[in-house]
Amino acid sequence: MPSSKTDTVHVITSVQRRRRWSVFEKKSIIEETYEPGKSVSYVARKHGVAASQVFMWRRKMEEGALVGIKSEETVVPQTEYKQALDRIKRLERLLGQKTEEVEILKEAIKIGREKNLSGTNPCQDQEILNEESVPSDGSFSIQCL
Repeated sequence: MPSSKTDTVHVITSVQRRRRWSVFEKKSIIEETYEPGKSVSYVARKHGVAASQVFMWRRKMEEGALVGIKSEETVVPQTEYKQALDRIKRLERLLGQKTEEVEILKEAIKIGREKNLSGTNPCQDQEILNEESVPSDGSFSIQCL
């Protein structure tokens, strides 16, 4: 009696080093390994994948790394990612402030050097307040008149 179920035989005619699996294909293969009565080795043979590869995909999926399965990289938890972004924003803001301070200091140095090179006293031709104009609290400042 002929069976209604036919087995399919795949003939490989070319030599390919690597097969690229989409995330959806990987996910369906992995989900198939969880079905009752199906082992990882059976599912791997059925799809022409090494069992170790399926085990690796499974482990990555269990770690919550569907994206990691696609890119073969580990995935960082969302909270850690947000913390890293916040830290980057703070550091960029601080870098901007420090850059601005450096520019201000450079300008101050430039102005200071220009005054030193000119050799002039800003109050040279002007009268300086005398000691009698010093306030009673003892504070003293030189002012040009």
